Amino acid sequence: MTTLKEKLKADLNAAIRERDELRSSTLRLTITAITKEEVAGKTKRELSDDEVQKVIAKEAKKRREAAEAFAQGGRHESAEREKAEGVLLDAYLPKQLSDEELDGIVAAAVEEAKAAGAEGPRAMGAVMKIVNPKVAGQAEGGRVAASVKKLLAG
Repeated sequence: MTTLKEKLKADLNAAIRERDELRSSTLRLTITAITKEEVAGKTKRELSDDEVQKVIAKEAKKRREAAEAFAQGGRHESAEREKAEGVLLDAYLPKQLSDEELDGIVAAAVEEAKAAGAEGPRAMGAVMKIVNPKVAGQAEGGRVAASVKKLLAG
């Protein structure tokens, strides 16, 4: 079985052969971010597929935030490129949960936290501890936190 990092490298080689500038530059930057993460710290190590997915998710989030900033600044061409890079990276990530699926998981966690005695806005931490392992890699932290706040508030 090939690792996610090997798949990225193979896709990079294919993109270079096809002269796909967008794909090749995006994959190069992502592989560089993975390598940087591998050599961070005192000793070099090989990242697991889960850790590689976290790096890819972080890179995709950077692209979305940059696209928003470019759009607000009136640089629509740069915003479109960042969006395209984000979409390209999303293909390497697990399918994201829909809002309904996320709300269902959060609602069950809120009930579980209430049963344990945590209620109101102070239960945020307890609910997040229950929800985060269940949605790891399938929903961004900001979306999860917003859903938890919404359900705890009303």
